[in-house]
Amino acid sequence: MGMRKGASNAGSGSGDERPEADARGRYGEAGYNDGIAVFSYIIGGIIVWSLIGWGLDNLLGTRWIVLAGGLLGAVGGFYLSHKHNLTRSNSSGPDSMPERRRGPEEGSPE
Repeated sequence: MGMRKGASNAGSGSGDERPEADARGRYGEAGYNDGIAVFSYIIGGIIVWSLIGWGLDNLLGTRWIVLAGGLLGAVGGFYLSHKHNLTRSNSSGPDSMPERRRGPEEGSPE
């Protein structure tokens, strides 16, 4: 109640501001959301490419293209999740927070 308008409880602005530890885990909400995105890419790829393979199997009278389509979808989904930087390696140490690269839609200089 005794705070002025516009005042905050933040530090003195020393420039050494770190993200606060999150009770939900090392990556906070981002780890869960990234996991769902990876899962969606892989399962979506399997479903879409299996359906394409099924259609080609019916058209060509074969039985193996649906399996090749499912495998292609799984590999493609993992590749997309890797390209979107959703997979992480543990080489940065247990206490460090990884930097997440920004994609072209987020305004990166690439």
